[in-house]
Amino acid sequence: MKNNQTFEQAKENNLEKLEMYVPVVSRVHGPTHPIFYEVQKVYNQLINKINKKDTNLKEEFETLRTITEDYKIPSDVCETYEAVYNMLKELDQAYNQ
Repeated sequence: MKNNQTFEQAKENNLEKLEMYVPVVSRVHGPTHPIFYEVQKVYNQLINKINKKDTNLKEEFETLRTITEDYKIPSDVCETYEAVYNMLKELDQAYNQ
């Protein structure tokens, strides 16, 4: 994770991968980790706001922190699931600097 990056840098570094990874993780891990369906829903809300140039993302990041227990990675998931949580955390931290 890159420290002290701007939110714009974090978006540039992560959004393309997240667009690919989130649906895959949802499909693969959703049945055994239904919380990820909630993560995907909030992620989609976040992306919709970003695409509309809405800069008020505080509620979405608060919700993500709550439902993921501050991006705590379950012990039985793949590297892609872990990467999604790490990228979301990176975006969150950059946004809240």
